Amino acid sequence: MVRLMDYGLGSLSNLIMKMAELSVRSVETAIELYEKGAGDKNQVFEWSEQLRVLQDEVTDLAVELIARYQPVATDLRFIRSCIEISYGFSRFGRYAYDIADVMGVMVSISHCDKSAVLEMAQTATKMIHESVQALKSRDKEAAQKLYQMDDTVDALYRKYLREAITPSTKKGSNDMIGDPRCYVSTLLILRYLERIADHACYIGDSVNYIVTGLSNPRR
Repeated sequence: MVRLMDYGLGSLSNLIMKMAELSVRSVETAIELYEKGAGDKNQVFEWSEQLRVLQDEVTDLAVELIARYQPVATDLRFIRSCIEISYGFSRFGRYAYDIADVMGVMVSISHCDKSAVLEMAQTATKMIHESVQALKSRDKEAAQKLYQMDDTVDALYRKYLREAITPSTKKGSNDMIGDPRCYVSTLLILRYLERIADHACYIGDSVNYIVTGLSNPRR
């Protein structure tokens, strides 16, 4: 027998999966825009706004389900976690727009060394996919994998920061990159990617909580 609440839970799952798809597309498009100069910044902004609206819809539906059906156990954990997960997906969209916006502010950074950003982007986007897949499959072990990848992202971020603040030994160079736009744009985007990685970990935490009832698993 299908419970009335099951229809609401299905609707909640559909909203979350729609957010997952949009957030992945947003981040990947923003990275492509940075790497190749190809892509639509306005489209990334539109997706970011859609994700914000969907986050509100998830919250409203979750509150309604709790108030109407007073769920317990796994159902309650899932509903509560959807609120947190929807926030994470919304932040993916916002950071994707922030990355795309850097190109507009800096005007032209096509000559800059993009290796640091692309190296971190590879891990961060993998973390997004891992977090989405964990949600789909209810993989309680994904959180540990995500935190291991997050260590890589954090290490890359600290490495760039150290290099950025270390005076260049090259004669005639005032900074390690030469063009301040390169330094600033790289630093900003690395920070956005580092935050994306953090939110992927939080989604992994939420999945673990849904399955086990334990919150905030760490290494």
